[in-house]
Amino acid sequence: MKNTPAADAGPTGPVLLVSSQGGHLAHLLALRSWWEDRDRLWVCPDTPDVVDRLEGERVVRSFSPTTRHLPNLVRNAVLAVRVLRRERPSIVVSAGAGVAVPFFVAARALDIPTVFIEVYDRFDSATMTGRLCGPFTTRRIVQWQSQLEFYPDARLVGPLL
Repeated sequence: MKNTPAADAGPTGPVLLVSSQGGHLAHLLALRSWWEDRDRLWVCPDTPDVVDRLEGERVVRSFSPTTRHLPNLVRNAVLAVRVLRRERPSIVVSAGAGVAVPFFVAARALDIPTVFIEVYDRFDSATMTGRLCGPFTTRRIVQWQSQLEFYPDARLVGPLL
């Protein structure tokens, strides 16, 4: 097959923002100035705070809870493959939690870049999601200098919240 400029351009779809509810979602919302003018799609659970905070946004509902819940891990893995193949996002961005893992694994398999943002309130150790997503992360972002101890490959951006 002949390479064409369009084939080499990579994914050109929306920004895919993957999150659980609460503080993880707050981290992605804090990046509004970056994503607000971009085509975007959210993957989040159907909880009251998500529904309220993402009113008017395009949202795919993830399966929750994700912590130590193998059936929902499998459901979210199937969801990840389906959404990533359909949307072909230009990038997948997440601050956690568990729903990020199957999306990062599937994104890596499909050569879609990923960005993981380590959360603001975990400055003395790595999060479980951060560790699990690590091998599948294209760029890791941290908010505290002390987080570089656990993620030496990360970029320090300072507090988002």
